[in-house]
Amino acid sequence: MEHGIHIDNRKFYRTLLAVAVPIALQNLISSSFFLVDTVMVGKLGELALTGTGLATQAFSVHWMMIFGFCTGCSTFYSQFWGTRDLPNIRKVVGVAWTFCMAASLLFFCACAFAPHWVLSLFTNDPVVNDVGTGYLRIAAINFLLVAAAQPLVVALRSTQQTKIPLYITIIAFFTNTILNYALIFGKFGLPRMEVRGAALATVFSRVIELLATAYFVFGRKNVLAGPLKEFFAFDREFMTRVLKNAAATTINEGLWSAGMAAQNAAYGRMGVTAFASYKAASSIADFFLMACFATSAAALILLGEQLGQGNYEYAKALSKKLLHAGLAFSVFMATLMYVCRGPFIGLFTLTEEAQLWTNRILLITALCQPLQNHNAFQVVGTMRSGGDAKFAAICEVATVWAIRVPLAFFGALVLRLPIYLVVLLCEAESVIKGIILYVRYRSGKWMKNMIEGM
Repeated sequence: MEHGIHIDNRKFYRTLLAVAVPIALQNLISSSFFLVDTVMVGKLGELALTGTGLATQAFSVHWMMIFGFCTGCSTFYSQFWGTRDLPNIRKVVGVAWTFCMAASLLFFCACAFAPHWVLSLFTNDPVVNDVGTGYLRIAAINFLLVAAAQPLVVALRSTQQTKIPLYITIIAFFTNTILNYALIFGKFGLPRMEVRGAALATVFSRVIELLATAYFVFGRKNVLAGPLKEFFAFDREFMTRVLKNAAATTINEGLWSAGMAAQNAAYGRMGVTAFASYKAASSIADFFLMACFATSAAALILLGEQLGQGNYEYAKALSKKLLHAGLAFSVFMATLMYVCRGPFIGLFTLTEEAQLWTNRILLITALCQPLQNHNAFQVVGTMRSGGDAKFAAICEVATVWAIRVPLAFFGALVLRLPIYLVVLLCEAESVIKGIILYVRYRSGKWMKNMIEGM
């Protein structure tokens, strides 16, 4: 009960579970997708793990840009869904397709035709660069495949059809796992391609993901389906309003992910063993902790629906319950991750020193996870649901570039600390960001109706 607003607990948890559980499972499977990649490539040794780990930094930056733009569009998806305005939802999908494909074409050209230059941004080791280049040149087409699928996947989520993206992810996961095993190690009569096999397996799985998305939306006549011309029927004013909000989230995620890539560039200059231990730890952590961000995605959907209907006080009370549920779940998952860390570390072919460092990085990650989940909830859940993307972007970009990146290079190259202590040092950024975001949340200034007059 807050300001006279009563939220029925049974209805709240039933709705939360219906929306968040499929998202959590999808995130878990997606993180398994990357864990399987990392484990199989890791069987080839620390050099292969480091080379592909640095090569995938370009995909991380691209993914976060696409994620940023599509979640900026989610503000409109969810608020239009509150009024069941399907024609305008389709127009938002069309705007998302236009931007995502244009931006992805730039990434594709850079990584397909100048992979050595891209890798040189992350490592000064020519051997590591050569390994990463073999992966990057083949996998570059993934930029375009992801850009074609994600606007529809996010629209499905935002209209509370969260089971369909889950089914799509399951299909892509099994395709990727089987092909990874076959192409990396030369099984089932296929050639042993090692790192290049991992890249090719990912390409095939992304093709299947795109085809499955098209089938579920258009082949099965989903509510989102319609004539292609409806998706591109937006006028300049409509596009400008969507772009204004989505630009903030795109800049947010793009520059944030670029900052994380810069942090990893600092880690990459600490040596093969140091980066391999960090890559192994982050892959294990993502397997457990990506599910925690389902509450942030659920908040964006559920709060956006209420704000689209003008229910501001209810949205504020609902956000408080969602935040508490998310924090409790993140504590549980962080504890589970640390308890189960041993067998997962054993999946990687690491030196004794790298295993020790991986263990310590996982401890630091477990302790910091509740704060990181709080920050993600405020940025993705509350502020984006209410169109307060500009403030979130300024906060995230400023803290990652003014605090996290300098601390990474200072700890790695000046103080020359062990990798796990550099990781801990960088978490000072999460503390400062968390304070800023919580103050903004308490103010209530994040609550806006973005579709009024559209």
